[in-house]
Amino acid sequence: MKVLNALCFLFIPLLISCSKKDNGEIQPTKGTITESVYASGVVKSENQYTVYSTVNGVLQKVNVTAGQTIVQGQSLFQIESDKAALNTENARLAYQLSNENNHYIQDKISEMETKVQAAKDKLALDQSVYNRNKNIKQYNVISEVEYERVELAYKNSKSNYEAALKQLSQLKAQLQNEQSRSNINLKINEKAQNDFNVKSAFSGELFDVLVKEGTLITTQTPLAVIGKKNSYLLELDVDENDMVKVKLGQIMEVTMDSYKGKVFEATVDKIYPIMDVRSRTFKIEAHFTKLPQQLYPNLTAEANIVIQTKKNVLTIPKSYLVNNEYVLVNKDEKRKVKIGLNDYEHVEILDGLSAEETIYPPK
Repeated sequence: MKVLNALCFLFIPLLISCSKKDNGEIQPTKGTITESVYASGVVKSENQYTVYSTVNGVLQKVNVTAGQTIVQGQSLFQIESDKAALNTENARLAYQLSNENNHYIQDKISEMETKVQAAKDKLALDQSVYNRNKNIKQYNVISEVEYERVELAYKNSKSNYEAALKQLSQLKAQLQNEQSRSNINLKINEKAQNDFNVKSAFSGELFDVLVKEGTLITTQTPLAVIGKKNSYLLELDVDENDMVKVKLGQIMEVTMDSYKGKVFEATVDKIYPIMDVRSRTFKIEAHFTKLPQQLYPNLTAEANIVIQTKKNVLTIPKSYLVNNEYVLVNKDEKRKVKIGLNDYEHVEILDGLSAEETIYPPK
């Protein structure tokens, strides 16, 4: 990935203040040099997303046009849903029938509650008789047979009462299950039918409609592009070799083909912490410090993220370096130099060369 200096064209008059002689000899110059990282990408609307359907079918109606302002929940597309409508109607009829059956079950519950109360009253009576006979049994005023008869009656009453309670509980559970099952089934079918009406997830601007009425669409068919109105960001890719230099809050200089000759300032405000293995790049987002007068989604953009800037440093053109560590003095004598920052055209000389010396281009 190439590294550009978004500011370099501003300083070219300073950096090349001494004109070249006929043989190309020049002297180093004092100036400003900026190290930057190159990034490229597109302009996007805030929250821009592509609309897809969750169901397959024939597109029956397009309810919107490109450029239209839309609100959250607004119907965008209507997909043919005759079968879904029939399923919903069947579910509604089943729900109504279930309610009618529930009245029958409710009557049985009321009847069973009466039986439970009767069983409870009989249990109370039999328990009282049993307790009295149990107390007097020790005085031998009741026969063993009579006592066993009373005890058996009490136990039977207890069992009948418990059975009645269990049956009542089962009837109530049956009623609840019938109501819940039919209600859930109706809601599922209503939701499935509603899926054939594609709606907007939020308010914004409809940038493009990508399909026509009568088209057979699937869940993989893009239908439209929506984003926040008059709010834009930059989505850029940075090479993996440069990514370690990029930090949140860094300033970048942005150029666009739509605004030739103009430079806009933006700030890095989001870094996606995973690399795209196909392009070997990282995605970042940035917002303009001041928006250009007019923007559209998917405009191409190039940016130079400013890493650091040095002023009043000794620089020479990159083309005058030999093997990235030597310069030519006295026409053909190699001299080793120590370099610092560099941009697309120039390199900083830290040691090995003075401003008064003359250097020559490689042959």
